[in-house]
Amino acid sequence: MASGGPPFSLGVEAHDALAALARAIRAEEDGKQLRKELAKNMREALKPGAQQAKSGIMAMPSSGLMPTAPALRSAIARKIRPEVKLGGRWSGARVKAFKTKNVRGFPNAPKRTNRASGWRHPVWGNREVWIQQHGKLEWFDRAFQGREGIYKAAAEQAMEDMARRIASRAR
Repeated sequence: MASGGPPFSLGVEAHDALAALARAIRAEEDGKQLRKELAKNMREALKPGAQQAKSGIMAMPSSGLMPTAPALRSAIARKIRPEVKLGGRWSGARVKAFKTKNVRGFPNAPKRTNRASGWRHPVWGNREVWIQQHGKLEWFDRAFQGREGIYKAAAEQAMEDMARRIASRAR
């Protein structure tokens, strides 16, 4: 989630290979179960990255300015999860920080706490005074730095395993 950009995505570059694999799974008698298993294996491959991102946001310092408000860091951490889609407009695997609805009226918290410019909000108890607040810079992006290849290889390995499984049935 670089400043203003889309959420971090570990897209599978071999989009054609993934689409072909999804078609082959659909052609199988138990294709629905195979799709579920492939998606599960790809999500499992990305779970360590999601856990790193959760650790990154939980390490953000808390000033405790709003004592009655819901916990922002834990609300953001709960919304970080791996996502896999097979078929449709977009096929691939990524780790995504979803919006935090109903948390301090701050649905874009994952995006705003990650960027360098931070976010503006009114001072608690005084709606006329606004302040600029900064989170932990690039907590989401740093969770994946240097590890992109590991997660990509793990997702591709899940694809290869499923392709081998389908090919072995044809013999």
